[in-house]
Amino acid sequence: DPLEHAAWHGWTPTDLIFPFFLFIVGVSITLAFARRVEQGGRQRDLYLKIVRRSLIIFALGLFLATFPFVKDFSNFQPIDLSAVRLLGVLPRIAICYFFTALIFLNTDWRKQLGIVAALLVGYWLVMRFVPTPGYLPGDYSKEGSIAAFIDRKILGAHIWKGGKIYDPEGLLSTIPAIATTLCGVLAGHWLRGRRGDMEKVAGLFVAGATGVVLGWAWGHWFPINKALWTSSYVVFTTGMALQFLAFCYWLIDIKQYRRWALPFVIFGVNALAVFVLSGVLARLFTLWKMPRADGTPGNLQVFIHEHLFASWAAPLNASLFYAITFVLLWLGLMAILYRRKIFIKV
Repeated sequence: DPLEHAAWHGWTPTDLIFPFFLFIVGVSITLAFARRVEQGGRQRDLYLKIVRRSLIIFALGLFLATFPFVKDFSNFQPIDLSAVRLLGVLPRIAICYFFTALIFLNTDWRKQLGIVAALLVGYWLVMRFVPTPGYLPGDYSKEGSIAAFIDRKILGAHIWKGGKIYDPEGLLSTIPAIATTLCGVLAGHWLRGRRGDMEKVAGLFVAGATGVVLGWAWGHWFPINKALWTSSYVVFTTGMALQFLAFCYWLIDIKQYRRWALPFVIFGVNALAVFVLSGVLARLFTLWKMPRADGTPGNLQVFIHEHLFASWAAPLNASLFYAITFVLLWLGLMAILYRRKIFIKV
């Protein structure tokens, strides 16, 4: 049974975050580049901008993978570069942005829709019928999927250490991730059309509902899973993203209820900066060695968690309060930049 090892392919609401981000990247590509093309912007300048932005985002991903370039601060032993993860969240964003932007500049919406269909169906066919040596075709397990096999063969030790034998932002699974970004481009075309506001909202919502149903149905044959970024996952999460975009468009642009969204605006205008800087701080917390409450070895993150939260809250709530505090810390810092109109862009 090709679905025998598919039990690990469940999903949670947190698995919507990354596809939602790639989706809105696609929407932004349409809204930004279409206007420049219509205004007669030079194609060469657009291509240079795409290449430059993609390289910077990819480089920031590599920076986070290697920072702070030592294993810990006690002996300053350098990290092993032969095992540094090459892919990840930022590299995937860079790759998806690069190819989606190029596709946008060289095709119309009909061809873009066709490319989305080809990418999703092609990825499904490869995953379903191309076997990993030693496994049956259509094995979607961590060990037996063709996507994980390609990552192990090509990336070697440069895959995600948490996965060990697969990378959730691997090579083959980046193909359907590009399709997710292209779906955002198509949504951007719809928003730019000469339609009434309520017609736009209705179209987004209906398309989103259709995507949720189709993605759920496809999931019976190709499980909905973020780690493999399955085609059913793309259709399902794109449907959810379309519905959420429709809701936000109705609430913010039509009903003019905007004050509640200010925290999201503050994070959004400096999204890349807060992602990188918060990652740097989190890494510093784990590398700063400090004893735990019982005297065993620990780090600054554990120290803060135990002394400020676990000392009075249950373990699950302590972890939640730590995460909320970390988010609020960065919201405050980003609010300072927002008030001073400092927007860090690439």
